[in-house]
Amino acid sequence: MFLNQNIDMNNNRRDFIKKSTILGAAGVTIPTLGFASQDKTEFRGERPKVLFFDVNETLLDLTAMKDSVAKALNGRNDLLPLWFTTMLQYSLVSTVANQYKDFAIIGAAALQMVAANNDIVLSHDEAKKSIVDPIRSLPAHPEIPAALQSLKDAGYKLVSFTNSSNKGVETQFKNSGLTKYFDQRLSIEDMGKFKPHVDAYNWAARKMSIQPQECLLVAAHGWDISGALWANWRGAFISRPGAQLYPLSPTPEINEPNLKLVADKLISL
Repeated sequence: MFLNQNIDMNNNRRDFIKKSTILGAAGVTIPTLGFASQDKTEFRGERPKVLFFDVNETLLDLTAMKDSVAKALNGRNDLLPLWFTTMLQYSLVSTVANQYKDFAIIGAAALQMVAANNDIVLSHDEAKKSIVDPIRSLPAHPEIPAALQSLKDAGYKLVSFTNSSNKGVETQFKNSGLTKYFDQRLSIEDMGKFKPHVDAYNWAARKMSIQPQECLLVAAHGWDISGALWANWRGAFISRPGAQLYPLSPTPEINEPNLKLVADKLISL
């Protein structure tokens, strides 16, 4: 009986190999095991109806805030990436738990956590001051004003879309001289879920009375671009130093090192 079973197994194996060879020759793709390849988003020929812009790092230079936070951490510049990822982590913890706190408050709490893990004593008020004071007077990256003006001149509607508070981004734009370039400012403070939650992008599209596929996000954060693309938005990534796209999400149709080059591509549409 065991001999017959072995013969049947061998025959089945030969039949499978034979059929697989025939299918391959006929041009039929046979699935293979392994990592899924990253989807490639082609550059589309039509213009998006609204351009949405992330603010911090995308438009504004964070150097002064990073210096202030590093000073609060006793000069430990090496802890800055950990602080930022901890802040993002707990903003998402709050979102999935249906909680909301101002992004700066979460940032201060995350800074206290990083400080405590490195034997640095830091009060909440000290942590908050090291973030809020400098972040509200950040300068724009050098290419930003001219690039925004060129997009406006080309007929685009520009909307800022940030995890920061309404008051925070209003102060930032006044101090950096960016207010005049934008048709509207959107803050997730008004809906209570931080990007990259899909509800945040859907809410922003509804606020502008357009469909998700008619939106394009310009951002220097891979997580923000990923969230937008998964929400059926289009994306333009600004690959500033240290910024990376998430390998497991679709790739945006535009990927350039500064807004000037992004704007050139958008204007060409």
